[in-house]
Amino acid sequence: MASQNQIPASLPDTQNTDGLPSQSVDTASQQPKLVAWGRLCSTRTSIPSLDMKEDISYTVGRSVDCNLCLTLDQICLTWLHTISKIHFRIYRERIQNTNEIVVYLEDLSSNGTFVNKARVGRGNRVIIEHLSEIALSRDNLTVFLFLNINAPEIACQLQPELKQNYAIGRKLGAGACGEVRLLFTKDGSKRFALKIIQKNCFDSTDGNILNNPANVKNEVDILKKLKHPCIIHLEDIHDTPKAMYIILELMEGGELFEKIKKQGRLSESCAKLIFYQVVLAVHYLHKMGITHRDLKPENILLKDHSDNPLVKVSDFGMSKFVNTQTMMRTFCGTPMYVAPEILATRGRSSYTSQVDVWSLGVILYVCLSGVVPFKLDTLEEQIRGGIYMFYPEKFQDVSLNAKHLIRRMMTVDPKARITVPQILLHPWLRDTMMRMKVNRLISNFDMGNDENIAPANVNYKRPRLQL
Repeated sequence: MASQNQIPASLPDTQNTDGLPSQSVDTASQQPKLVAWGRLCSTRTSIPSLDMKEDISYTVGRSVDCNLCLTLDQICLTWLHTISKIHFRIYRERIQNTNEIVVYLEDLSSNGTFVNKARVGRGNRVIIEHLSEIALSRDNLTVFLFLNINAPEIACQLQPELKQNYAIGRKLGAGACGEVRLLFTKDGSKRFALKIIQKNCFDSTDGNILNNPANVKNEVDILKKLKHPCIIHLEDIHDTPKAMYIILELMEGGELFEKIKKQGRLSESCAKLIFYQVVLAVHYLHKMGITHRDLKPENILLKDHSDNPLVKVSDFGMSKFVNTQTMMRTFCGTPMYVAPEILATRGRSSYTSQVDVWSLGVILYVCLSGVVPFKLDTLEEQIRGGIYMFYPEKFQDVSLNAKHLIRRMMTVDPKARITVPQILLHPWLRDTMMRMKVNRLISNFDMGNDENIAPANVNYKRPRLQL
């Protein structure tokens, strides 16, 4: 095949679209057996489909040098003259520093190439997904349906307004009420995590905020204002009758849960660096009047896979969208991290932000030991009674200060339980080297003069270490 630059001079110039009829296209076609990595499946019986097998650019236009040359035998003369010699090209490309491969369409036309009715623009490119519609010269003149043969099954497609700006990718995780997927901007320059929460897993009569659009908008406005280096950035939220789409900052290192699972347990120095960042985030949330209520290793994300990663708390806004009784019914797995006062009343009575402190205690226990503190068969009884122990084979190398902090956090009476400001000044976290590392990790974050980011002075009496 000749290169793009070798276009026969005998072809006429591209004409404008003034005389082009705007009637709907014939969508009858038969789709042959799929092969290779992609296929341009024609929506018109007169135009052939195009299989894409190699890692090259596949071009479509009037030039005979195109991989798919459009001719007068295939489309009417008026329309043909509006199509450029090389109208668009499709190719695959690996996203920099990742294993993700995406498919791009680059618009090379005068009159426009449209993907899902959105004009790409001459010289611009967009990511095209499985089943993307491609129109030539006008948005209603669909010619191809792009089939990504290697595309994963996606149970929940993007809503139209999101589809105009983003392309959805592989699954990153899943929970009781939805899933998390990779999300690209259409030009492939930015990546996010898309959390999809299905509303059908909630009872419409339980007073859930998800069922009130006005409340959703109000809470979204609040959450978007949160700004802390150890809290996941909320990019946007789109609400629909069936699902809520939450666009979040992408964390390459994955969940803390997976790191613990892979390593068995964390070293005390690693656990301290991670835990300190989580406490900073929770302290900020409490200052902003937000109780997390669902702190667990699955909701703590790592920026990378290094030994000293930047850590961010996620799902910080779910407490705003899901009431306590709903959470009791839809906790992912078991309520291993739930405070005793919530279990004691099944979430029907009031409680304070001290419930987050209990969860922090369980998280630190799991980080340092690699096991959970309670048995599943007597889980509720143990939590409500504060019945747990430091197994010698798991905690023999853990310092007394660390175990003391866990005990203070996992205290049944919330009034006697240590507070978040006191945690920050506990002897175990008074580690100058660790704090210097954390300061370096968050140094690129624009904190302004907000003292809630990393508070320095909190009145706290040094505890006696009674184990």
